[in-house]
Amino acid sequence: MFEYFPGNYVWNLGVVAALNSGGLIDEVDRACRPIRELAAQGSDVGTGEFMAAWRAVADRLEHQAAQSEKAGHLRTAGQEYFRASVYVAQAERMQSAKDPSRNAEYQRSVDLLLKACALIDPATTKVAVPYENTTLPAYFHNAATDGRPAPVLIMWNGLDSTKEMMVGAGVHRELAAHGISTLMVDCPGSGEALRLQGLTARIDTEVWAAACVDWLEARDDVRADRIGVAGWSLGGYYAPRAAAFEKRLALCVAWGANHNWGEVQKRRLDREGENPVPHYWDHVLWVWGQPDVDTFIDFAADIHLDGVVEKLTVPFLIAHGENDRQIPVAYARRSYEQATHSPKRELRIFTPDEGATEHIGLDHLPYVTGFIANWISDTFAELDAKQGLAG
Repeated sequence: MFEYFPGNYVWNLGVVAALNSGGLIDEVDRACRPIRELAAQGSDVGTGEFMAAWRAVADRLEHQAAQSEKAGHLRTAGQEYFRASVYVAQAERMQSAKDPSRNAEYQRSVDLLLKACALIDPATTKVAVPYENTTLPAYFHNAATDGRPAPVLIMWNGLDSTKEMMVGAGVHRELAAHGISTLMVDCPGSGEALRLQGLTARIDTEVWAAACVDWLEARDDVRADRIGVAGWSLGGYYAPRAAAFEKRLALCVAWGANHNWGEVQKRRLDREGENPVPHYWDHVLWVWGQPDVDTFIDFAADIHLDGVVEKLTVPFLIAHGENDRQIPVAYARRSYEQATHSPKRELRIFTPDEGATEHIGLDHLPYVTGFIANWISDTFAELDAKQGLAG
C-alpha cells in the first residue's frame, strides 16, 4: 500500500482511499504536506489539522468549480465538485465522533456530490428508502436504459465509510457497464443515517435488507427476481447475515470477510491488528449506540456469522486481501467453509503480487471492483440461463 505517512496506517488508509476514489495525486499531496510531521505522533493526534488541510484543497476546488460552471464548462465543473466531495468525505471520516463540526463537514460532502452528479452523473440520484418509522438515505444509479427492468445490487457500508464513498469508488459505474443498477445505502450506523438521523447499527441486518428490497420491488425499472446485496468491510458481516434470512435476495458478496467481528474487537482491545479510523472506541460506541466499551464488548459477542452463513442458499462471493491488517484472512476461509448450502460459493483472496491485498482491496480498489462487478454480472447471467431467460 502507498504509505504517504510512514508508520501511520490509519492516515495512509485515508490517502489511498482518496486516490482510489477519484482523487488526484497532486491535490492529495497539497492536502497532506502541511501535516506530514503531525502524522508521526499517531493517528488520533492532529485529526483537526487533517480536516483543515484537506478542507483547504476542497475550498479551492469548489471555487474553481463555480468559475467553470459560470463559464459554461459543466463537465469540468462537475469533476471539480466531485473531487472536492471526495476530499471532504475522507477528512470528515477521520474526525472524532465527539467533534461537533463533523456533521456540517459531512453535509458539505453530500452537497458537493449532488452538484457533481447533476452535471456529470445524472443517472445517480439521491433517494430515501422507507425504514420502520423513518428512512434510509441512499443513491440510486439507474442502469435500465432500454425500457426494460434491470437487475440491481444493494451496496452497504462498513464501520466508517459512507454512501458518498461508494459513489466515489465508482462501483455503480462498473455495474452499469453490465446493465446492473445500484442502490448505495447508508445503513443504520453509517453515513447520513448515523450522522443526521441518529440511526445506530443492529445485529439483525435482514430488517434493513427487507426495507431495501421492498423499495426496489415497487419500482418498474427493477427486476425483482435479480436483487443482490454486497457489503464492504463491516458490510462483510451485514450482507451475508441479511442474505441468510431475507430470501428475496438473489446473490451475496462479502467485500472483505467479517465472519466474527465481535472476536475482532477483543483482538483490538489487545492491540492486535490495525484500526480503520482514529478515536476508534469512540467511533465504535457511536455506530452501535453503546454506552461504554465493556458493555459494547459483551454486546459484540453476537456479531458473528457462525450458524448464519450455513443458511445462505444463494450464490456467495467472499473477496478478501491476503494481507488485510484489520480482518485476518482466516475469517474469509471460515465464511467459505461454512457456506455449505450456497449453490455457488467462491473465495477470492487477493495476493501482494497482484495488489488489492489490503483491507477491502483499498490499495488497488479498481481491480477488486472490476472483479466483483464481473462476478455479479456472470452470476445473474447464470441464474437467467438456468431459468431459460437468457436473451
